[in-house]
Amino acid sequence: MTPFWRRLRRQPPVLVAAGVVALLALVALAAPLLTALEGQDPTTYHPELIDSARGGVPVGPFGGISGEHWLGVEPQTGRDLFARLVYGARVSLGVALAATVVQVFIGVAVGIAAGFGSRWVDQVLSRATDAIVALPLMVLALALMAVVPSGFPRPVLVALVIGLVAWGHMAKIVRAQTVMLKELDHVAAARLSGWGSVRIARRELLPALAAPVITYAALLVPANITVEAALSFLGVGVKPPTASWGQMLTSADVWYQAAPQYLLYPAGALFVTVLALTVLGDGVRTALDPRAASRLRIGTGSGHAREAHS
Repeated sequence: MTPFWRRLRRQPPVLVAAGVVALLALVALAAPLLTALEGQDPTTYHPELIDSARGGVPVGPFGGISGEHWLGVEPQTGRDLFARLVYGARVSLGVALAATVVQVFIGVAVGIAAGFGSRWVDQVLSRATDAIVALPLMVLALALMAVVPSGFPRPVLVALVIGLVAWGHMAKIVRAQTVMLKELDHVAAARLSGWGSVRIARRELLPALAAPVITYAALLVPANITVEAALSFLGVGVKPPTASWGQMLTSADVWYQAAPQYLLYPAGALFVTVLALTVLGDGVRTALDPRAASRLRIGTGSGHAREAHS
């Protein structure tokens, strides 16, 4: 067993978080199968399940929960909540992962070019990165989302916008690591032997950058889920009838008193997902960084020693 897996297994909360993330991914992938088992879909209206005399509140207890509608139905529309929740997991997780891939690709490319390039290349790319980092993410994303034609697929658009406006921190991390790595003997030897910059980056830099890139990427996923939810909540993200957790929260904000479950389901799913991904990302960081793991063990040992002394 590799040291990474040994360090990961020593963190029970991280293993629980990994199990939760795996379950969420399975639910997202199996959304068509799960909704077929229930016998529902996320877009069909069921007006017969809505009490129009009460303003559109679902008929029946707990928001219309029944054998045919496992989590009840939406107010006013009667769409099945379970179907929309599992399909929303597909959209929210898919957008977050796609945006993370875009951020990693741009951030790694810019960071390596800045750290390994000439002085003027470093200055130009570093100032461009500073400008991206300084721009308010939500304001820029709102502006970009507002000007794009409505015919463009919204989940793809949201992923691209998040990725294109939020790669700055990744680039800064990669540049700082590249500046340190290029001073190492094996990188200097590769340059002296006549290797080109692309070959050195592929053979020497990228393997050494894998740990910090994976670590930061693991923490970007929950952040991107939150951004997608915020954009959808503000009305410029995923549009109905496509289900996403943020879009569900947008529709649920006026029903928190009459039908609180309509708000609690997507909010609870969003909270659990972000928490699990954050814990998992922090655990991956600790497992990939032996120095962090050593500091953790030393701190724990010192704590035990102090307890024994007291």
